[in-house]
Amino acid sequence: MKIAVASGKGGTGKTTVAVNMALSVDFPVTLVDADVEEPNGIFFLPLTLEKSGDVSIREPVVNSSRCTSCGACAKACRFNAIAITPKGAMIFPELCHACGGCFMACREGAITERERVIGALSQGKAGNLTFIQGELNVGEALAPPVIREAKKRAEGASLIIIDSPPGTACPMVAAVGDADFVLLVTEPTPFGLNDLKLAVETVRTLGRPFGVVINRDGIGDEGVRDYCAREGIEIVGSVPDDRAVAEHYSRGIPAVDLSPDYKALFKGILRKAKEGISSKEDL
Repeated sequence: MKIAVASGKGGTGKTTVAVNMALSVDFPVTLVDADVEEPNGIFFLPLTLEKSGDVSIREPVVNSSRCTSCGACAKACRFNAIAITPKGAMIFPELCHACGGCFMACREGAITERERVIGALSQGKAGNLTFIQGELNVGEALAPPVIREAKKRAEGASLIIIDSPPGTACPMVAAVGDADFVLLVTEPTPFGLNDLKLAVETVRTLGRPFGVVINRDGIGDEGVRDYCAREGIEIVGSVPDDRAVAEHYSRGIPAVDLSPDYKALFKGILRKAKEGISSKEDL
């Protein structure tokens, strides 16, 4: 069972929900920090990380002595990562998605591939919790390969919780694309509602079952609840706007350590997500 925690923007409490759900249960759970550009789940966990491997991609290399500037590679590239010059094709690594299309399109055999390390994986374990973190190297722009490798390390676990990247772009899609259920975390404000709508549109396009978690409930208006009611979206839980939670969060202490009530709250959110999966399977 794979549950992804996502949001339309950063700062809504996505990591708070993912970490506290993982810490609320007393059976084996694997938490994957797929926010590889800025992983921060480890700050709230009682464990030590050890590097478990590198993540690399195969990037194209042009042999200018064989290149005829025919342009076939540039036509095959969907990401505009190749420019054709009189001296041959020019590769822009920052735009390349390592799909291999140019390599296959080149009729002259002028393109080869080489490995380039773009990120790393780390892992730690404490009690019933296994934690896997992906981290993109500074200066790299291609997050999805690191996300996919981090998720691959978790395969086989009975319960996987994925802390997804914020937003609705490629990294978020890579994190939630095969999830059994997606929890969309939002805040009850106009900005929170706007970004929630974008996230809802994304997960509906992906065909993923989902529900909404309202964080810092009580700070804003009823716009999020009204929207969910109109759209038939279930609100699977809400986390109150509690100063004590924020103070402990700033010191790296998760909410479940504050009181049994918070442990029950996040366990209830996880239970609702599992019920959402079961209801979809019954259809």
